[in-house]
Amino acid sequence: MGYVAVKGGTLAIEESIKRLKYERVQHGQTIEVEKIQAGMRGLIDQVMSESSLYDETLAALAIKQAEGNPEEAVFLLRAFRSTVPRKHYSKMIESHDMKVERRISASFKDIPGGQILGATTDYTHRLLDFQLMSETDNSVQEWLHDYLYEKSEQVSIGELTLPKVLDYLRKEGLISPCENNDEEPDDVTRESLEFPSTRSQRLQVLTRGQTGAVTSLAYAVIRGYGALHPTVGELRVGKLPITIAPPTAQENDEEDEYYLGDVKVTEVEMLMPFTVEKEFGKKEMEFEIGYGLCFGQNETKAIAMGILDHCLEHPNPEFPSHNEEFVLYHIDSVESTGFISHLKMPHYVTFQSKLDSVRKTKKEEREEVRNG
Repeated sequence: MGYVAVKGGTLAIEESIKRLKYERVQHGQTIEVEKIQAGMRGLIDQVMSESSLYDETLAALAIKQAEGNPEEAVFLLRAFRSTVPRKHYSKMIESHDMKVERRISASFKDIPGGQILGATTDYTHRLLDFQLMSETDNSVQEWLHDYLYEKSEQVSIGELTLPKVLDYLRKEGLISPCENNDEEPDDVTRESLEFPSTRSQRLQVLTRGQTGAVTSLAYAVIRGYGALHPTVGELRVGKLPITIAPPTAQENDEEDEYYLGDVKVTEVEMLMPFTVEKEFGKKEMEFEIGYGLCFGQNETKAIAMGILDHCLEHPNPEFPSHNEEFVLYHIDSVESTGFISHLKMPHYVTFQSKLDSVRKTKKEEREEVRNG
């Protein structure tokens, strides 16, 4: 449930909304939605992921309306999403079919198809680039022309389909094989979350979770407030094809599928080592998987999601990070922001009752002192 201001003097509210617009346009300039979409890729990906709505243009519009506040932008986009009819269900997507733009493994140096660094800030110096202050559309177009000409004869990144790294570990029997689950996943946007939750519910809530909250909890796990020491088995960023089946199509008839387009996602498979006791007290090291996937290029969140996915698969009363109710109820940006924000709303009656109680207590203490 999201808390929203719904009461107050009509005139005061109207003037407050006018003032809000004034604060956004007071410098006499505005940012076009297209400019936001072109230049704020990271913020757009974050808002789309937390909103469960893949639409870069609408995400850019929400960011403009929210003046760059991601929590407010997510609130706006989720509210819009709730009004959109669901006309189709896409066919099941296999992440093996991803057209890879970036793909790395922290567990293995040499992987089939090679490491693909792609676009990342991991290797930048994190120094302010003051040249961006004088960047113009013309200078950008000139740079693009030179860059595309330079890359014209190279293999096009983003068109590669590569094998999954962990499939080779499965062939060696080092991790358990993936089991196909034909059960229809639960939908947390249509049915309230209940505990104990299913894994499909947990993954949905995690991928919709506020990026900072998911990251903070995963960080706490690694620092010792959990029982986990993970490694990135494979991280890949790329586009997944979305198809739907026409109403008259036969089951598994791929020729009649309608291709709708691609969605860009970040997928991570985390390796979690654990010790298994075999016969005669012999102990062996094996690996389990934590899975993370979210819209856009949002690598830190996807890694954190994989960590928390594994934590919630193994409940442990010693650590709150392994408690599904604690984690899933506290990472949602709309829920948490809405509840904290509602504290700004009038609480006159409840506060006055508390105040009266304090006054009564103080008065009784003073009388006891006088009589004592």
